[in-house]
Amino acid sequence: MSTLATSPDPVMEIVLITGMSGSGKSVALHALEDAGFYCVDNLPPELLLPFVELEVQHRASRVAIAMDVRSATSLPQVPLQLDVLRARGMVVKPLFLDANNETLVRRYSETRRKHPLSQSGSRTDAFDPVDRDERRALDEAIELERSLLADLREQAHVIDSSMIRPAQLQSYVKTLVSSTGSQLTLVFESFAFKRGVPTDADFMFDVRMLPNPHYAPALKNLTGQDQPVIDFLQEQADVQRMLRQITRFLDSWLPDLARDNRSYVTVAIGCTGGQHRSVYLVEQLVKRFSAHWATLKRHREMDARLIN
Repeated sequence: MSTLATSPDPVMEIVLITGMSGSGKSVALHALEDAGFYCVDNLPPELLLPFVELEVQHRASRVAIAMDVRSATSLPQVPLQLDVLRARGMVVKPLFLDANNETLVRRYSETRRKHPLSQSGSRTDAFDPVDRDERRALDEAIELERSLLADLREQAHVIDSSMIRPAQLQSYVKTLVSSTGSQLTLVFESFAFKRGVPTDADFMFDVRMLPNPHYAPALKNLTGQDQPVIDFLQEQADVQRMLRQITRFLDSWLPDLARDNRSYVTVAIGCTGGQHRSVYLVEQLVKRFSAHWATLKRHREMDARLIN
């Protein structure tokens, strides 16, 4: 059994990255390496506590560890190990990288990689799209992986990489780990329904029924961060009613979520194009909640255009 020492001052920060194969764990780990973390990939769960003990002796302050489904038989012990580390006063931030099945299949097809849970000797990573047997084998491997990782996903902050570019993922990971680790952090995200629903949201609000600045010629090419759009939406009674109701809902439940030891709560606001209404509401919610909670914001569609 490990004789893990008490962490020195400053408190060690540990980021544990798990998730679906092909969802971007390597991208996230590289982002953390750039941010100054000492990174280890594919660490077996049995070595987690001994490894952290060694890094304590080396007086490391920021460590990032990636684990994947190849350690499936020992993954169930990870939550208990994280509790041990927290009991030693360490800041532990579990991140789970996810993506929808269609995206994962496409990535495996493009990169010609073999899924780690593939049971056949055939090249499921390089299947012909018309080969139904190969596609079925890959689908089954992905579903098995989801099942094996379900408990870890439940206890981590989830980032859905299906609709975002690698540079966006790197930016999101760096922002998350820079947030305060000792309290609940609110993540507000705007998105476009026409590009797909984010699967990492704890709460999701559909605001497509609200008045749309897109149909005002002078506002069409602006965003919810621009003052003319802000002025337009502030004058709309339904928009302000929606803002009040979302605020009341979160005010009511955030204390309970904090008592449940949640590290992050993601609130997604969706409109048609992810440019006007959802962006405006995210900006307003960040202003309202930042006085009492740590807050982060993302604008999925706008961030993608800026990076591109």
